[in-house]
Amino acid sequence: MSESAEQPSAAIRIERTFRAPARAVFEAWTSVEVLRRWWHAEHDWETPHAELDLRVGGAIRITMRDPHEGQDHGGSGNFMELDPPRRLAFTWTWDDDPSTPQLIEVDFADHGDRTTVVLTNSGIPAQAEHDHVVGWQNSFDNLEAALGS
Repeated sequence: MSESAEQPSAAIRIERTFRAPARAVFEAWTSVEVLRRWWHAEHDWETPHAELDLRVGGAIRITMRDPHEGQDHGGSGNFMELDPPRRLAFTWTWDDDPSTPQLIEVDFADHGDRTTVVLTNSGIPAQAEHDHVVGWQNSFDNLEAALGS
């Protein structure tokens, strides 16, 4: 049994409603230009690198940068589901922890001029659960600003 298989893992669920139609919110998750404006774990971080191959089996790669320490935090995965503008799911592995694969599932509920996003991130090392919750909440704050809502 591998070391990562012995470590307990966690799943988090975050729900947020944005004042934007589902298509716009889905595109914010699938546009490199928009992703770079919001996908970072702290409000004052940046995302210098984002790559997407938008097809089932296609790759996703994101690198966030902490400008205070100059440290990069990158990861990558592959799309498992793409159902615009309702759902996307992809695997995720952090560069500094390749033995711990995660699954990120994002559902978009269309309410006309508003969209409720439900994110489920599973396979998180239990000791990193809090950091992931805070990181996703901050990213969702950034997404809200990027959408202008």
